[in-house]
Amino acid sequence: MKRISLPIQILIALLFGFLFGYFFTDQVAYVSWIGELFIRLLKMIIIPLILASIISGVSSIEGGKEFGKLTLKTWLYYIASSLAAILTGLILVNLIQPGVGANIGLQETVENFKPGSASVRDLLMNIVPTNIIKSTVDEQMLSLIFFAMVVGFFINRIKNDHYRTLLKDLANAGFALMMKITGFIIKLTPYGVFAIMAGIVAKNIDNVVEVFSRLGLYFITVIAGLFFHAFITLPLFLRFVAKINPIKHYGSLSSALLTAFSTSSSSATLPVTMNCLEKNSGVSNKITSFVMPLGATVNMDGTALYECVAAIFIAQAYGIELSALQQIIIVFTSLLASIGAAGIPMAGFFMLSIILTTIGLPLEGVGLILAVDRILDMFRTAVNTLSDSVGTVVIAHSEKEILNDSVLKNVPKVSIDEELID
Repeated sequence: MKRISLPIQILIALLFGFLFGYFFTDQVAYVSWIGELFIRLLKMIIIPLILASIISGVSSIEGGKEFGKLTLKTWLYYIASSLAAILTGLILVNLIQPGVGANIGLQETVENFKPGSASVRDLLMNIVPTNIIKSTVDEQMLSLIFFAMVVGFFINRIKNDHYRTLLKDLANAGFALMMKITGFIIKLTPYGVFAIMAGIVAKNIDNVVEVFSRLGLYFITVIAGLFFHAFITLPLFLRFVAKINPIKHYGSLSSALLTAFSTSSSSATLPVTMNCLEKNSGVSNKITSFVMPLGATVNMDGTALYECVAAIFIAQAYGIELSALQQIIIVFTSLLASIGAAGIPMAGFFMLSIILTTIGLPLEGVGLILAVDRILDMFRTAVNTLSDSVGTVVIAHSEKEILNDSVLKNVPKVSIDEELID
């Protein structure tokens, strides 16, 4: 018998959690500990995951002289496209305000939130840790992210080949270990979803309709942001920077986009995307082999947009009005967290916990968005892959490469090898 896929498991867990919380309100206390345990597992993995993923990702960038200009162009595109996505999400969530006035009974749980009063100067100074151990204990995420990026960068500056290779292998091994643990936690997600959903329904038994109407509004906000970025912002990059037809480019990437949507994994989609770009778009292997693997690691526009919207939605649901500085922190952390996010299903969900910790919101808030997270994961992964492909053709054009501009009916189809997405 074929094993039920994780998205179906989560949907089933959501349904049973809703029914259990609605019809067995008094018995929810017997299963609520499962949700609490799931949240504790999330908290356990945050710091080692962010350290391992960023160090491994940054250290994989060689940055030799021959690639110096290519690296700069690539990073400029990634930062520009990610910031555009985040700002799109920031504007929409402040206009739509899906969590404002939700009245879903979460305000009473906010105990550790401390409204930011520090200046921008203090914020920037505090990014640099004075004691990395203390930053770890105090969960100062921005400091840890900065430290991880510095470590990853300077690993490549070690001239001794043996030491450099050893540290890279250690970083990659640590990242592989964190992925194994993360995979284990992902398998437990349906149980955590069941318990958290049951608890939310039981706590809000008198206004269940209000809870899910606000969740639907949050879902629409994220989808609207992703569609705006995919069909307005990225086509502008293609038309005015890469000088190619966006419709033709999207058609040539259809196999990769469908793979990304179905697998929710940028890493699993990487070989398919590279194949599409080389055979259909005419990008050289030199460009695709450098830009695409880097993009699958550090360029996640859809994830960055989602994290920004989700963090502000959760703050709104807790009845907290974020200051301009706190929203700037969310934008900055969303950018860095998207760089550290792994190209696997639900990676953005794990990185969201870093943002919540950074601004002082309890991780229990993730229970609000678990109901629709897996569906949104499919959409944002497709946008991640699309942005990587756009960046690749933009860089190829800047390197004077001649890109294919054939009509869609002449674009060869790229077959999807089952082994590539296993």
